[in-house]
Amino acid sequence: MATVTDLLIVGGGINGAGIARDAVGRGLSVVLCEQGDLAGYTSSASTKLIHGGLRYLEYYEFRLVREALFERERLLNSAPHIIWPLRFILPYEKGIRPAWLVRLGLFLYDHLAPRKKLPGTETIKLTRHPAGQALKPGFDTAFVYSDCWVEDSRMVALNAIDAFEKGADIRVRTKLVSARRDGDVWVASLQNVETGETQDVRAKVIVNAGGPFVADVLNAKLGLNTKKNVRLVKGSHIVVPKLFDTKEAFILQNTDKRIVFAIPYQEKFTLIGTTDIPVEAVPDKKVTISDDEIQYLCNVVNHFFKKSVTPADVVWTYSGVRPLFDDGSSNASAVTRDYVFDMDAPQGQAPVLSIFGGKITTFRKLAEHALDELKTYFPTMKPAWTEDAKMPGGDMPDADFDRFFATVRQRWPFLPEQVAHRLARAYGTRIEELLGSAKALADLGEDFGAGLTAAEVDYLARREWARSAEDILWRRSKLGLHVPVDAAARIDAYLAKKNVASVAAQ
Repeated sequence: MATVTDLLIVGGGINGAGIARDAVGRGLSVVLCEQGDLAGYTSSASTKLIHGGLRYLEYYEFRLVREALFERERLLNSAPHIIWPLRFILPYEKGIRPAWLVRLGLFLYDHLAPRKKLPGTETIKLTRHPAGQALKPGFDTAFVYSDCWVEDSRMVALNAIDAFEKGADIRVRTKLVSARRDGDVWVASLQNVETGETQDVRAKVIVNAGGPFVADVLNAKLGLNTKKNVRLVKGSHIVVPKLFDTKEAFILQNTDKRIVFAIPYQEKFTLIGTTDIPVEAVPDKKVTISDDEIQYLCNVVNHFFKKSVTPADVVWTYSGVRPLFDDGSSNASAVTRDYVFDMDAPQGQAPVLSIFGGKITTFRKLAEHALDELKTYFPTMKPAWTEDAKMPGGDMPDADFDRFFATVRQRWPFLPEQVAHRLARAYGTRIEELLGSAKALADLGEDFGAGLTAAEVDYLARREWARSAEDILWRRSKLGLHVPVDAAARIDAYLAKKNVASVAAQ
């Protein structure tokens, strides 16, 4: 009889990776399959914020905001290399929301959960603050509050790494073809999309963390129908040359009651987003931004900033489909960002737990709650453990990144400061394995541009399941904006050569 794993998790986004990490740490055996790359879809297409969701207060999502605010501090402590505090400037404009309502929302935001590291709200006069210099005349007052930045796709990778190191079987480029119940176990057919090889996996429980494909997994792969529906909403972002010099981000209120962020990005750029566009189905290939969305984001920014933006200024765009739980709201922006579980568990048969909704800020708590749902099936499962646990690379004294970075500069003084800072941010204390005993840049091998060396490419292929230049340049890092135009082809050729060499050595 083939071995039966406890959980087969379908989906390698933030929810799937987070559940895998939590589950294996509680003593469960785990197989995770992802048809593409980790964070290859929605989880790498976020606004890259760990935040409570200020605007969710307008829709009375107090539980979600409170939970997210608690998680904000926990995640900041667990991964200080890829998460850091960010102040947000909200210019006040009459006629959109009354000042008293904004102040009330920010008061709740400051007090719904305790803050240990993040400063509270303040009111500033833009005529006397450096941020005001970037804005058009007429914006006199602004509110300033705190949230956090996160390297979203790296957060997914770190969860997968932690899960793998604790014993999980992580299979990227592996899709679920179909699954059927065989009494109290699932028999699932998994296919490696690169080789075409298929393998059956027997599992006590399937966790459907397919994100925007959650309904497809249930209906097409498992042959089940759910009473719950997923609401698909496309969110798009644009990146333009830097609009302002302040280190703070801006949160901009639009006349349609939506908000748009303008965030310092990769030192030379400004990230602007997001849109909320309902879509009927998830396309096979990645979704892309429309001309109307680009113009919408340009229009919002141009209303506030002196430096105008046109579609011709856009250097990069990305879009993702958010799988929100369909709560019946007619307005896509008002659809709940909370998560909902759907358990299909006929008496005496293997269950499937499907995840609807969720956001990157609450992934850890979502994973904890998901495993609570499964306690009946695993009575010997260990207790929850992730609340105070460090992410790989995050185990630096007092979660103090600046102090850690000073040690990196001392240890590897040959690194240009900008490269050293990027590596410290990306890998935290795991930088030791990447750089090791290198004494000069030449020791790190070929430079593909922007400080991306063969040593780093090797590390990402060996430790983080990177298989292509796209994986490396746009998900494990955002160096795609900085490297020469031929870098992707050179990286793919290097990876192909390394793969041939490794096969020949076996």
